[in-house]
Amino acid sequence: MKYVIRRITAEEWRELRSIRLESLLDSPDAFGVRHSDAVALSDGTWRKQAERAAAAADDGLFVAIDETGTWAGTAGAAPLDGIPDTAHVHAVYVAPAHRGPDGPARALVEAAVDFAREHTDCTLLTLGVREDNHRAMAFYRRIGFHDLGKTVPYRLDSTKCLRILGYPDFRVSRVLDMAPTPDINTGFPARSCSDPCDGRGTENPALVGDSARPAPTSPS
Repeated sequence: MKYVIRRITAEEWRELRSIRLESLLDSPDAFGVRHSDAVALSDGTWRKQAERAAAAADDGLFVAIDETGTWAGTAGAAPLDGIPDTAHVHAVYVAPAHRGPDGPARALVEAAVDFAREHTDCTLLTLGVREDNHRAMAFYRRIGFHDLGKTVPYRLDSTKCLRILGYPDFRVSRVLDMAPTPDINTGFPARSCSDPCDGRGTENPALVGDSARPAPTSPS
């Protein structure tokens, strides 16, 4: 199946809400946000979310749309508050029906990486993966991310940690030029967010990872 990967528009707040809520039901431990909290958000909050994701100079969210016009997944990138010179990949999700080697997972992450390269002045690019999400780890490593040997507490469960991965020389090497990897998701204590649904706390690679070929593990 072919996918169109593009930045979302300010008018697509309903679609954004739908895929966000879907992701939180599909992988409740992946994003650092609870489904019940996201459901309680007002329409106005979702509108603001979409407006920011569509128009912010350094904070972009991309969507994969299939041939039927259905939103198949998302991925974004933005600078991290409180972490100098560092951008962060966030909101990575691919719907179950679109996971696998022919799905849009890799293209979505590439779009987020390119956005960070072109629209921020950061020299470092990171993402966070729950340490027990081996599939996601494999996916990210395939597309060029490396384990930085750092962990931070997972927002929804203090007994779990997010492992921080970095993308070396991301301004020099394009994702397509890197050796492949399998799952994706991001976390890191990301930016301080007023909106609990913006998904920067953690993204679940399983959401994406099921699509990649195992290499030692398969992504979405």
